[in-house]
Amino acid sequence: MSAPPDLPAVVERAFEVSRRSGYVSFCRNETGRLLAMLAATRDGTMAEFGTGCGVGTAWLRSGVRGEKARIVTAELDAKLARAATEIFAEDPLVEVLAADWSTLLDRGPYSLLFLDSGQPGEVGVDAIADLVEDGGIVVLDDFTPCEQWPPITYGRVDTLREQWLTDERFTAVEVMVAPDASTIIATKR
Repeated sequence: MSAPPDLPAVVERAFEVSRRSGYVSFCRNETGRLLAMLAATRDGTMAEFGTGCGVGTAWLRSGVRGEKARIVTAELDAKLARAATEIFAEDPLVEVLAADWSTLLDRGPYSLLFLDSGQPGEVGVDAIADLVEDGGIVVLDDFTPCEQWPPITYGRVDTLREQWLTDERFTAVEVMVAPDASTIIATKR
C-alpha cells in the first residue's frame, strides 16, 4: 500500500495555523478529501458553518475549479476567525466572518453547505433546508458509523441522523469515511 498523496498547499497552511493556534478540532483528512471532490462539482456560493481555524474551508477551497465558485464561512470565536483569515487573506474566493452561523442566512442559497453534526440544535433539517439551492449538497460530519435502524448512538436514537436520512426534501446517504467516522451527504431535491 502506498502513502496517501500530499496534502494540498492550502490545507497544509490551515494545519499549520491550527497548530500555532493550539486548535485541534478540525475535519479529518478523509472528510476533507470528500469535501474537495464535492466542491469540484459546484459553482455558486459554498458555505461552512463553524470555521474553527479553517481546515474544512481549506479542503473546500482545494477542490474549487474556476472563478465561478466562492466560499463564505462563519466562526463565532473571534480568535479562531482571525486565524482562519490568515490562511485566506490573499484569496478573493474565500470570505471568513467572525460571526455566528446565522449571519450566513441571508447569503444563500448555497450550492454546497458543510457543517459539523455536533452543533446542538442548529443543524436540523428544518433550519437548513431553505439555505440550499435545488440540487445543492449538505455535508454533515462527525458521526459514528451505525449499522442499525433506527440509528443508535451512545444508547439513544440518533434523531439528527434519522432526520437527515428520512427527510423528503433531500436524497441522503451516510458514508463511512474511516472505520470510526461517517458523514451524511444530502442533495436537495
